[in-house]
Amino acid sequence: MELSPTASHLSVQQSEYAISLGGVWPLFQISFLVEAQVRAKLMAKILIVHGISNQYGGATQLYNAWYPALCDGLDRAGCPTKPDANDCYCPFYGHLFRSAGALSGPSPVNLQNMSDEELQLVEQIWERAARTDNAVPAPNEPRDTLIYAPRMAERALAALAKSKYLADYVPLQFLGDLRQVALYLNDPVIRAKILGCVQPHITSETRVVVGHSLGSVIAYEAVASKPEQVSELVTLGSPLGIRNVVFDKLTPKPDTATGRGHWPGHIRHWTNIAAKGDIVAAEKQLAPLFGSNVKDFVIDSGWDAHSSTRYLDVFEAGKAIARGLV
Repeated sequence: MELSPTASHLSVQQSEYAISLGGVWPLFQISFLVEAQVRAKLMAKILIVHGISNQYGGATQLYNAWYPALCDGLDRAGCPTKPDANDCYCPFYGHLFRSAGALSGPSPVNLQNMSDEELQLVEQIWERAARTDNAVPAPNEPRDTLIYAPRMAERALAALAKSKYLADYVPLQFLGDLRQVALYLNDPVIRAKILGCVQPHITSETRVVVGHSLGSVIAYEAVASKPEQVSELVTLGSPLGIRNVVFDKLTPKPDTATGRGHWPGHIRHWTNIAAKGDIVAAEKQLAPLFGSNVKDFVIDSGWDAHSSTRYLDVFEAGKAIARGLV
C-alpha cells in the first residue's frame, strides 16, 4: 500500500500502524490519529498506569474508558476546566503477560506450580477479604474450605468464590491475574520490560501519575526512579501495603532502620484511594508505611470494588488530579 502525501511525514513505525488501519479509516484520519498519539506520548501531563487483568486489551481501549471517567472525577471535584485529550496518556504493558498464540480468554493456572511468593500473596489477599466480607470464610476457619480443598490455593479459590466484590471475575481467572503482581516483583526481566513501557513517558511535562492495582506499584517505582516534574501521585486499589510479598520488595527498598518506605521522587502530594471491598488493596492505609504525608481515603465502589473507572470518577481522585495540574 502506498502512503498519501498527508501521511508521508510519519515515521516508519507510524506508517506501518497507518497501513494496518487502512481498511478502516481514510489515511488522512489515520495520520491525525497517529500524530495525536505521538503528541500525547511526548506531552502528556497525566499518566495513568494500568493494573492486572489487562493482557487482552490495549492503550487505546484503556484511554477510551479512562479519560471520560477522569473527567467525571474532575467534575465531581468542581474543577471547571478539563485537561485536553492530548494531556492524558495510558502506557501499556499488558501484552507482556499474554501467552504466545493466545487469542482470547485467560491463560491456564496450574495450582501445583505456584511459587511461595504467589501463595503468600494469595493468602494475604484471602485474609483481608475475610475481614471485609462476611461471606468469605477466613483461612483459619474449619468450614467447607478445609473439608473439600485441603491445599491453600484451592481453599483460597473456594473462599474467594463467595465474595460479592469479585463482580464478574471467575476466581481461578482472578488468581491467575493476581500472579502478575508476584511476577513483576520477582522476575527482574519482566520488571525491567514493564518499567521500560512506562518510564520513557514520564517527561518534563508530566505533572500527575496515576496507578491502578499493580500499576500503582509500577507508578511508585517509575516516579522514584525518574521524578522529573511530577507533583502528584495517585494510587488506586493498590497492593503497595502488603508486607513481605509487595512492600518489602519495592525499589527503592524500605528503610531497614525505620521500616518506612521511601517517599517517591519529588512529589508534593500522594493520594491513596481504596474501596471497602477491594481485596487487591489488602491494606487500605499506606500512611503507616510511607509516612503521614500520604492521604488515605476509603470509598464505596459497590460490587465491582476493583474497577478502575469507579476509582477514577470519584471526588477524591478528581481533587488530587486537579491539584496536580495547577
